[in-house]
Amino acid sequence: MGKVISLVRPRTVTGKGEGLASHAGLVWLGGVADAVGLSSGLERATAEVGWRRHRPGRTLGQMVLALADGADCLSDLAALRDQPGLFGSVASPATAWRTFERLGPAELRGLDRAVADARSAAWDAETDSLIIDMDATLITTRADKGDAAATYKRTYGHHPLLAMIAERGEILAGMLRPGNAGSNTAEDHVVVLGQAIDALPETSRQGHQPGDADQAAKDLLVRADSAGASHWLAEECRDRNCRFSFGYQITGRIRDALLLVQEEDWVPARDGDGRRRDGAWVTELSGLVDLDGWPPATRLICRRERPHPGAQLSLFDTVEGFRHQCVLTDQPDPEVAVLEWRHRQRGQAESVIRDAKACGLANLPFDDVVSNDIWCRLVAAAVNLLAWARRLTLTGPLRRGTPKTIRYKLLHTAGRLTRHGRRLDLDATWPWTNVLLNALDRLHNLFPPHTVTGKASVQPAL
Repeated sequence: MGKVISLVRPRTVTGKGEGLASHAGLVWLGGVADAVGLSSGLERATAEVGWRRHRPGRTLGQMVLALADGADCLSDLAALRDQPGLFGSVASPATAWRTFERLGPAELRGLDRAVADARSAAWDAETDSLIIDMDATLITTRADKGDAAATYKRTYGHHPLLAMIAERGEILAGMLRPGNAGSNTAEDHVVVLGQAIDALPETSRQGHQPGDADQAAKDLLVRADSAGASHWLAEECRDRNCRFSFGYQITGRIRDALLLVQEEDWVPARDGDGRRRDGAWVTELSGLVDLDGWPPATRLICRRERPHPGAQLSLFDTVEGFRHQCVLTDQPDPEVAVLEWRHRQRGQAESVIRDAKACGLANLPFDDVVSNDIWCRLVAAAVNLLAWARRLTLTGPLRRGTPKTIRYKLLHTAGRLTRHGRRLDLDATWPWTNVLLNALDRLHNLFPPHTVTGKASVQPAL
């Protein structure tokens, strides 16, 4: 008989461990929430809501932590409630449900303001320009949930529209819509764009209000796929002193224009690093297609490339042997390859949507549409909290880490609490313990202990 192989080393397992914590890394995320003012902002937003044992603002803040840690329903608050040494008293699912039920329009506006104020504190260095990406996604739910409807994919659920800053991994605003809401509903895009601009720090939104005569302090570019390419949204961008870059459907007029383009008019496209992309070219069709219905100085740019295996091609593309895609923009840059490359970077928005679904957006736990709307706002807060924590305190590849990666390496770090819970000793053998300690140290340097209550000292691992 061969040697017995064991996958684990311990031969005896007991239940005698004391003072242990399995989600010790959440103290880092909670520290970021305290430092940027998200925790206190949620308290202010719910100050008028009645409560008995658990303050509504604290419950919402704990829900944000649970969502960042992978929760997708109220009962997942148990991950925090079962560790009172780390998180103190945590509401039961019933109490959390009642907290959601008590929130009204005033509290919803307060939640938005709390996240916006926290964003202002978290943005350590603002750039001269910002890009707002707008995109919709589907959430599959039961047919009896509020506002659930049939979707274009023959499922039931909701079709929320999000506005994001994909480069930072943040969600600015969102609209929870029925499943049958159109992808190209111009009114929804205009409303969400306004909410997104309102969610920016004051210096970034200056000059971007409707009819604002002040000169814009920051350049804003609004990107969307072809579903967002509406005259109304383009005019709204102009009214708000924003540039726009929309995907544009290939129509018969564009196909006729492409037949008039000379081969020497095509210039090489650029890849993700800004370098020349093999097998792809770009040209401008503005003079060959009637764009009178769009704002002045609107330009139409077309990209052609050799199709990859499995690409869906139209009959025109099959005849030409290339796959064609168009961009409608009013940016004045002379290099069309740069404009087309900048628009293709909106693919980063898909990563933000993926992160949101990993933080609870994949499931709407309530039957009531208002409570689900609150849930979506907390999901956005969780995504933003992770983005702020990565950007402020981490270095290297972890600054772009997905929620799954951050949870495995940092949030789920093991630790041992002292008897009275005033000190947490992290696992000295965990490969990322020093990364977590360094992140806490950077947080304390950015937000000194005297400016935030509850700060703890950080000591290196052995």
